[in-house]
Amino acid sequence: MASHWWRWLRGCSWRPAARSPEPGSPGLAGPPGAAADAHAQVHRWKGLDLSQIPYINLVKHLTSACPNVYSISRFHHTTADSKTHSGEKYTDPFKLGWRDLKGLYEDIRKELLISTSELKEMSEYYFDGKGKAFRPIIVALMARACNIHHNNSRHVQASQRTIALIAEMIHTASLVHDDVIDDASSRRGKHTVNKIWGEKKAVLAGDLILSAASIALARIGNTTVISILTQVIEDLVRGEFLQLGSKENENERFAHYLEKTFKKTASLIANSCKAVSVLGCPDPVVHEIAYQYGKNVGIAFQLIDDVLDFTSCSDQMGKPTSADLKLGLATGPVLFACQQFPEMNAMIMRRFSLPGDVDRARQYVLQSDGVQQTTYLAQQYCHEAIREISKLRPSPERDALIQLSEIVLTRDK
Repeated sequence: MASHWWRWLRGCSWRPAARSPEPGSPGLAGPPGAAADAHAQVHRWKGLDLSQIPYINLVKHLTSACPNVYSISRFHHTTADSKTHSGEKYTDPFKLGWRDLKGLYEDIRKELLISTSELKEMSEYYFDGKGKAFRPIIVALMARACNIHHNNSRHVQASQRTIALIAEMIHTASLVHDDVIDDASSRRGKHTVNKIWGEKKAVLAGDLILSAASIALARIGNTTVISILTQVIEDLVRGEFLQLGSKENENERFAHYLEKTFKKTASLIANSCKAVSVLGCPDPVVHEIAYQYGKNVGIAFQLIDDVLDFTSCSDQMGKPTSADLKLGLATGPVLFACQQFPEMNAMIMRRFSLPGDVDRARQYVLQSDGVQQTTYLAQQYCHEAIREISKLRPSPERDALIQLSEIVLTRDK
């Protein structure tokens, strides 16, 4: 079983021993001596057969190697109106990406051709322009970065822009369905669809958004792209099933958590990035770069989301905090905290179902270094994303993607 999960882990491209940041690279903070010591400690695993190390121990060793060396605030080292590595200036990666997304939500609403007023209102409920649009921004920037890399084209194809719309539609449909499964009452600072219209209608609204996304995808007419994005829908379903289950063995538990994280969050970003690269460039190497960037940023994004569930207030998040514990879910901070407080194992296995479990588990997490360890793990995924995207030809869009991977770590909602 251990070797099986190591093979899966290798598929996620997280190999910190070989890819930890070099001194002076983005994210390295703290006294030079301490940084060098931590850097050397991480690299001691280079000569080991890592497939023989139990998964949770490997994660624990690698994250504990540099517990205080990598500062989130220092990782975010670029500033607004900074000069990119490509030599051109831009003010903000979101503004740069939004150039190709003007009218995004209006265009999505046009895709939802609905005659029934109630169903129309439900389906358009989250397309109000108040979301982060994180996924469409990444997709638009990736499209330009790949086009420039291939033939120095500065234009985004209509089909590539459509992928950005589809990504947001699939994401929103999954939120509507997730809220039904979780019986959630708030999302983005307002009541959920299921709380306003009921669970049955909410499920149908999510289905409708997904069907509209499928029609838009079919209209692109590229069978490779269709295959890539239909994989996302399969992953979303499998990820939800993984979330409904749990593992007794610690090694299996952490791998289970990361696989669920990939399928529920990172697959959409990874495959959307890959889809626009396929449409803009024939080189399979570029397709893999786009996929790996999206996968690593996506996993980091969710790891930080799991951290914020413990460190942010409800007003910042737009939804209740400690929500995962209340749902019986053991995320990264909990799994790391369990290493310091083994008594949490029983709570994890009963999914925090007894009175007082949620509060006690939260206290254990805050007393442990679970939040710091999860944040450090997210940093490693972001470093890997930067390493991948840096293989493309320099451009403002490529550098904006680098900065976006840093923003993932510093966001507070």
